[in-house]
Amino acid sequence: MSLRENMDYKKILTKNFRNKKVVVTGHTGFKGSWLSYWLSMFGAKVTGLSDRVISVPSHYSSINLKKKIKNKFFDISNKKKVLEFLKKEKPDFIFHLAAQALVSKSYKNPILTWNSNTIGTINILESLRLIKFKKKCVCVLITSDKSYKNVETNKGYKENDKLGGKDPYSASKAAADIAINSYFNSFYSENRPNLRIGVARAGNVIGGGDWSEDRLIPDCIKNWRFGKTVELRNPYSTRPWQHVLDALNGYINLSINLNNSKKLNGEVFNFGPSKSSNFSVLDVVREIKKNWPDAKFKIKKKKNKKFFESNLLKLNSEKAKKKLKWKSVLNFKEVINFVSLWYLEFLKNEKSDNMTKKQILNYISLLEKRF
Repeated sequence: MSLRENMDYKKILTKNFRNKKVVVTGHTGFKGSWLSYWLSMFGAKVTGLSDRVISVPSHYSSINLKKKIKNKFFDISNKKKVLEFLKKEKPDFIFHLAAQALVSKSYKNPILTWNSNTIGTINILESLRLIKFKKKCVCVLITSDKSYKNVETNKGYKENDKLGGKDPYSASKAAADIAINSYFNSFYSENRPNLRIGVARAGNVIGGGDWSEDRLIPDCIKNWRFGKTVELRNPYSTRPWQHVLDALNGYINLSINLNNSKKLNGEVFNFGPSKSSNFSVLDVVREIKKNWPDAKFKIKKKKNKKFFESNLLKLNSEKAKKKLKWKSVLNFKEVINFVSLWYLEFLKNEKSDNMTKKQILNYISLLEKRF
């Protein structure tokens, strides 16, 4: 089912998710909390699975998500608990986002990274293999743009390009992708009519509520809120900047298509921003600074030697555009404006329930107008 064929996205969301049991792994994280909130707005019965709340402050806490959905807390690398959990929940949809998501942290704790990103994904896959679903279950597994073996080319990576990674984070995500492909072809592609699988790879995602370490916008906000100067490590590195809602819209779009048809079962999709969203770190800071007139930044003179960071990484999302009729809704200036307004509202009282809901509805309105 193409979202372009019907402009009333709210009706599509309600039709597909109302009263449906949805499991979101990594629900206390940045993307997971946005997705859980979005689906619950349209009647989904969401159960979130995480090992903990990963930051203070957090988007999860500022939207009071604890009171809006069911919450389960344990380590996804525990195979027995994952199987017991999914057997009990009997979900209609699974969105697997749980991960150790930071390149810098993967150097500090590679074992944790591999356990979370690769073993955690395998535990989901193994549970799906063992559970005999009596009704349809759609599972969207989110990996990463960093799954690709990055040679820093201007040509965007396609879904069938070579996988790999120099750092533990990227390698662990590539390994998860390989495991998904293996499980699908070995166990799911035949004789599992009630199980449908899709893989999503998003780009450099930003948005309100991200408080992660060693990430550009969180670093800016953490410093600027206390009148400090932010230090830019790689000011001239170019990234395709994408709002979290554009990526999540891709995941939701894929799940709806899988729910309504077996045609795309087992397929991988890139959900990256448009070419017009490629800007340097310095461009982003200058743009967001327009809403923070007193904010200060400086360029770090010594090159960062703590860990390897790529300077260029792009995705080719033509497959998603063609088969799912998906594309990014927000342009670069709109992305930065959404981000700025969210943090400015949060800093008033450290609550973001209303702003999060408002931005989701604004995004849907823009999607409907532009499609």
